[in-house]
Amino acid sequence: MSEDEQIPEPPDGFVPAEGRGLFSTRNGPYYTRPSEGDLVEQAFYALPRHCNGVGLVHGGMLSAFMDGVLAGAVWRGTERRAVTIHLSIDFLQMARAGEWVRGEARLTRATREVAFVEGRAYAAGRDVVRASGVFKLMSR
Repeated sequence: MSEDEQIPEPPDGFVPAEGRGLFSTRNGPYYTRPSEGDLVEQAFYALPRHCNGVGLVHGGMLSAFMDGVLAGAVWRGTERRAVTIHLSIDFLQMARAGEWVRGEARLTRATREVAFVEGRAYAAGRDVVRASGVFKLMSR
């Protein structure tokens, strides 16, 4: 790992996320905070490679991150794998290299075939994005 890719200790309670696909593994690393409730929490440390040309975390990175956070909430609430049908992202503020970006999401409703989730990402005490999604539940 190069010097500009050094990652400090994650926020309290967060541990490296395991079992993610190759896309997420290459874009991360991602961290998760294990919990018993319905809230799913994940985080990543914004490195220069996550940023656009002006040093802000790229919208595509934030979108991919939130897609994973929302999918985690679907899994937590249904114990079923799912694929994204619809993803809505509202960009509220900017995140910068050198900040921990934390995301959280909850399942709001599930039928036999689809799940609905809502979440947000924040950095340095400010909301960065608000997200919602609809996921197709896969067969067991």
